[in-house]
Amino acid sequence: MADPAKISDAPQKSRWGTPNTAGVSIPHELSFANIGHRIGDIKILDDISLTAKTGSVTCLLGPSGSGKTTLLRIAAGMECQSSGSVLMDGREISGDTVFTPPEERGVGLVFQDYALFPHLSVLDNVLFGLKYLKRDVRREQAMKLLSRVGLDDRPGDFPHMLSGGEQQRVALARALAPRPGVLLMDEPFSGLDARLRDTMREETMSVLRETRATSIVVTHDPEEALRMGDQIALLHKGKLEQAGTGKDLYFRPKSLFAAGFFSELNYFDASVQSGRVNTPFGPIPINGARNGDAATAAFRVGSIQVSANTPSNKGATGRIISSRFIGDFDHLRIGLTGGDGIVVRARVPVGQLSADLLEGREDVSLNASLEGSFAFLAG
Repeated sequence: MADPAKISDAPQKSRWGTPNTAGVSIPHELSFANIGHRIGDIKILDDISLTAKTGSVTCLLGPSGSGKTTLLRIAAGMECQSSGSVLMDGREISGDTVFTPPEERGVGLVFQDYALFPHLSVLDNVLFGLKYLKRDVRREQAMKLLSRVGLDDRPGDFPHMLSGGEQQRVALARALAPRPGVLLMDEPFSGLDARLRDTMREETMSVLRETRATSIVVTHDPEEALRMGDQIALLHKGKLEQAGTGKDLYFRPKSLFAAGFFSELNYFDASVQSGRVNTPFGPIPINGARNGDAATAAFRVGSIQVSANTPSNKGATGRIISSRFIGDFDHLRIGLTGGDGIVVRARVPVGQLSADLLEGREDVSLNASLEGSFAFLAG
């Protein structure tokens, strides 16, 4: 019998057909200029300016209700903004005096629920967007795309006969069939289980790179945005909180909201003294603040180092209140010594701490990395 470890470590062959057969689009740059949108008295989007560069993947990231899908629908022409403009390659396609219909924008759209036509076969769903071509050319192009997504053996099946992952692949093929210059995807992986979602995301990215279409992907998952996006635009309450590369947002967040969206944080309220904020783990710098200003300091859970306490320890001390096994790590809640009830969360590799420490029978030493710390003015 083969060694099970060797089987699990073997690379998994893609089920998505032969690479470089999806066809190449002529990508376009898509820009939002001062986009605002209201429904009655409710402000949905507030002065958003953002550019998705030619051939790039931009992830619109944020919690539910932040305006991500509304901005995507405005890009597609399914909604008209209250103010501002949408531009493609610098040409206005939606504004005060211009509105280009969705079918004339050269944009492909993959909906969250895939929106396949239930009465049409897999092949006919993909053919739907290719009516301007001759019949034999249409079929050839549709079958190439079905082959690329690994479904060329299912052209006669209907959507109800497919799994969720297979339906997503059909929706992607249908959106790419006309070779759009811009592809818009609204949480395309949210309905899939975690393991399938990882595979679908990787294979979809491979197809997007082949087609070279400018892509905008809506997601509420920060890890997904980091994996997919050349650019991430973080939205919060209808405003653009921050835009940049994944590393920009992760290591150089411009707000406490941005810092907390990408990782679990420990928070400490403090006041500014000489350009610094004092915390149980020592002072951290803060920019643009005056002495006495109220501030909030934050440390990523993963930046807290926990070890057995020693006489030479100069950091904070405490005792573990609870420990939760979460796979490769133990997730800890630690009450600080003399901390007036302050509880800190930390994550340490399984096996790093003894049973006496994990069960709170002995003190632990706590230190923190400045790379995982942030300080912002309160309010």
